[in-house]
Amino acid sequence: MTALTLSTSSAATVRADAVVVGVAKGAKGVVVAPGAEAVDKAFGGKLAAVLETLGASGAEGEVTKLPAADGLKAPVVLAAGLGEAPGKDEAYDTEALRRAAGSAARALTGTKKAAFALPVEDAEAAAAVSEGALLGAYSFTAYRSNGNGAKGGKKDDAKSAPLAEVALVGGKPRDKEFKAAAERAQALTAEINRARDLINMPPNALDPKAFAAEAQAAAKEFGLKVEVLDEKALKKGGYGGLLGVGQGAETPPRLVRIAYTHPKADKTLALVGKGITYDSGGISLKPAGHNETMKCDMSGAAAVFAAVVAAARLGLQVNVTGWLALAENMPSGSATRPGDVLTMYSGKTVEVLNTDAEGRLVLADALTRASEETPDAIVDVATLTGAMVLALGNRTFGIMANDDAFRTSIHEIAEEVGEQSWPMPMPSELRKGMDSPVADIANVGERMGSGLVAGLFLKEFIGEGITWAHLDIAGPAFHEGAPWGYTPKGGTGSAVRTLVRLAERTAAGDLG
Repeated sequence: MTALTLSTSSAATVRADAVVVGVAKGAKGVVVAPGAEAVDKAFGGKLAAVLETLGASGAEGEVTKLPAADGLKAPVVLAAGLGEAPGKDEAYDTEALRRAAGSAARALTGTKKAAFALPVEDAEAAAAVSEGALLGAYSFTAYRSNGNGAKGGKKDDAKSAPLAEVALVGGKPRDKEFKAAAERAQALTAEINRARDLINMPPNALDPKAFAAEAQAAAKEFGLKVEVLDEKALKKGGYGGLLGVGQGAETPPRLVRIAYTHPKADKTLALVGKGITYDSGGISLKPAGHNETMKCDMSGAAAVFAAVVAAARLGLQVNVTGWLALAENMPSGSATRPGDVLTMYSGKTVEVLNTDAEGRLVLADALTRASEETPDAIVDVATLTGAMVLALGNRTFGIMANDDAFRTSIHEIAEEVGEQSWPMPMPSELRKGMDSPVADIANVGERMGSGLVAGLFLKEFIGEGITWAHLDIAGPAFHEGAPWGYTPKGGTGSAVRTLVRLAERTAAGDLG
């Protein structure tokens, strides 16, 4: 994990291997952002001109390295683009700061220490830069050979190691707000990176049993309560959705309850995560080209798990219970077939018309179980439908809810923390498409609007009077392209920041 310190040194005198400054697109060219004054002075006030000569424009995501001028302790200056410069009395957008810091941290791979002299006029900006740098420095190397006797292995290369230390210039270590912001950033990013690690793990290493063991280990470390229902307990309890999805796999399913409680809390949030550790589609087998990344189908459970641990690490005055619905969806002689009818934990019967619409089946059991504890609100998180990706693209998750105000609150929270989201409707006319001639409901309905149909299916399993929202993170949960900002290739940890901020809002008495 990359270390974070708040530095009282100036950008010119801080001892580091590189100093990061911000630049933006101004009306007449490149503008040097606040925080870089000492660096600009070392360049005789011509840093912007030098950068323009090198082709820099200040655009978001742009990174330009140059040798440091005389008078700077760091040998390298890295200019990170912040996009359009704000107005005279306006501050830089926190998400722009977060992304710039992330881009800089990635560009400094192999560096031991970097000083970040981006605009940090207040604790909120300091938090954004800290989060961006710590998330941008992420790297998943657990399965790379290190040359210790491994055939074809390569020796560890310091040049490929993540940035080891971030020194936040202007961070005010004696200021309570800045100190709290730094501590929160460290805890939050550690848990986002935990989620990323789980998502990136190969499916032969992270099956339902192994995922449950991860939860048990974290519960022991952070003083959480954990309960794991194995296949015997699931069968005894009548969890037909989880059992039906998992019955084709050699590793049986699990339902994990992991809970953080605060002695003074008077509100409880229940978070439910889809945890399909590998999704082949089952008998409704996915075609070639659509299953290579299906280890990521447990991203919702990873986000929920990480959010519960983050709430504990931050000591939030709210109870947060996480439900991880874990299963492998595999084809075999024992697998659920299209046409089979499952009796769910709620007692409802479901005709399975498509075994690749399995996430809603495991979530349904977990949502019913979570409802029994009558929390103040339930939020489920899932890589649920390709339809949501078609609707919103690869960077935005959809939000559905049985309460418009709650849906709006979550959308506002997501935007506040820098996660792209969009509120989606739940048209009642789409429910009829799930009518079944043999069961209470079918697991699929109309093809058009199928992402909304999935939300309507889940709604059937929410306890009466309980506020609920559904986050379909199928687009942003796993990034297959080149890294950008603080977003790496692979697992992203999507929705963790939104869930943690929701918990913080709830603790403050502002559930929405």
